[in-house]
Amino acid sequence: MTADESAGADELVATDQTGTGPEEPHDANVGSRLNWLRAGVLGANDGIVSTAGVVVGFAGATNDRTAIILSGIAALSAGAMSMAAGEYVSVSTQRDSEKALITLETRELHEDPDGELEELTQLYEAKGMSRAVAEQVATELTAHDALKAHAEAELGIDPSDLTNPWHAAGASMLAFIVGALLPLLTITFSPESLRVWVTVGSVAAALVLTGYVSARMGHSPVQRAIVRNVAGGLLAMGVTYLIGVVAGVSLG
Repeated sequence: MTADESAGADELVATDQTGTGPEEPHDANVGSRLNWLRAGVLGANDGIVSTAGVVVGFAGATNDRTAIILSGIAALSAGAMSMAAGEYVSVSTQRDSEKALITLETRELHEDPDGELEELTQLYEAKGMSRAVAEQVATELTAHDALKAHAEAELGIDPSDLTNPWHAAGASMLAFIVGALLPLLTITFSPESLRVWVTVGSVAAALVLTGYVSARMGHSPVQRAIVRNVAGGLLAMGVTYLIGVVAGVSLG
């Protein structure tokens, strides 16, 4: 082992003596925060692609800057409201289901505490614990907070951290608006002869960023995610532009 490798190993050991290295946070809310971040990135990505497709399509049909800007504003507004409404309905449905399961689990704990304790013990046994250890863990967790222990182990739900549908709707709307503003502002302030190309270039750059971020969060291959993201966005803009050109010629 070289001196540099030895120093790197010593640094890793020193960093991980508590079992929590810099790449391995153990905050109970990390998973929830990552889900929010991932939803935000996807919302921004939708805003970028859908609004870019609309404004580029209109740019193919007409040179009227006002018409193009109005189309972008309409796409931004409709898309943001659609994202918010869809997210609200989706999360509300999920929350209602989770609350119903928690209510059922609460009743079962009240009516058959011994049976629920045995069920929890068997769940930990299935994870690889010995019978004695699984029984001790189940007993201690049940004594500390029976509902939380059973809900997390059996249902994968934290009763104290249910997703708020209003927060989800607001976050999705904001992310979509942020993404949609890029193509809208780009095509608005670019010279007429270059606005389509400038918009396509800025959108492609933004999609590289969102593809990279989503891949890093999902621990998936970065290059593949970026290529998919950019290719999808370019295809959407290309199709809508051609439709706009054909429509503009036909109607003109």
